[in-house]
Amino acid sequence: MKKFYGQRAYIQSAGVKSDLDIDGFAVAVCSEIGVELERHRSRTFEEMQEWGDDLSSFDLIVALSPASQRQALELTRVFHLELEYWPVMDPVGIGETREAKLVAYRQTRDQIRERIVSRFGPPGSDS
Repeated sequence: MKKFYGQRAYIQSAGVKSDLDIDGFAVAVCSEIGVELERHRSRTFEEMQEWGDDLSSFDLIVALSPASQRQALELTRVFHLELEYWPVMDPVGIGETREAKLVAYRQTRDQIRERIVSRFGPPGSDS
């Protein structure tokens, strides 16, 4: 999102669990399209609050998995947030070889990119 739309919106990512390190395959396939994730760290909604993010200031949560959707639904009980569920393929565990794994991760990356553009308009547009 930040790569596509810059500072037109405040964007944070959160995960269901806090792995901190981002999956190396995700880093590799995002790098292919100019999105650098090497220094990105995954954190939970609770960690976001602990680190000073005011969850009530967000307008939208996009959940990419059933688990994240369930967790986000809990937040909508407390905060006025819009929630969208974008089911995407989970590439973890798919493929036997490095190249097969990268293919799966590229498919997921492209699914997410297509949903972003469909929802928010082409990068650089005034949508």
